[in-house]
Amino acid sequence: MKVLAVDPGRDKAGIAVCAPGEVLAHRVIRAAELPTLVRDWIAAFGADVVVVGNRTGSVAALRQIEGVRVPVVVVDERGTTLRARARYFDEHRPRGWRRLLPRSLQVPPVAYDDYAAVLLAEAYLAEHGGT
Repeated sequence: MKVLAVDPGRDKAGIAVCAPGEVLAHRVIRAAELPTLVRDWIAAFGADVVVVGNRTGSVAALRQIEGVRVPVVVVDERGTTLRARARYFDEHRPRGWRRLLPRSLQVPPVAYDDYAAVLLAEAYLAEHGGT
């Protein structure tokens, strides 16, 4: 099973495609790019389902991707921002003097909404057996 996940926002969105145990692609995009990229990634990766976080920007995102040819599921995204920040720093360890600061006091230097989308996809896969 492959899951395309969207962490929507007002101006930007995180998007990711995951399979069990594997992140195939992830990226932060402008919200206006969402419908095109969702359709392109469904075709390119063969996604079986699209999951969309239920917080900020979810209604607009759902409207934008209406009519895709795979099921669209709205999921609870509570807590993903903090977990996404931790995941970002796991993959991009602070260097220099920043490594001395507690991670909880640091903010990534780039948008990390794509990591929230990865977490949404992984949670869906874990809940639905990932097959």
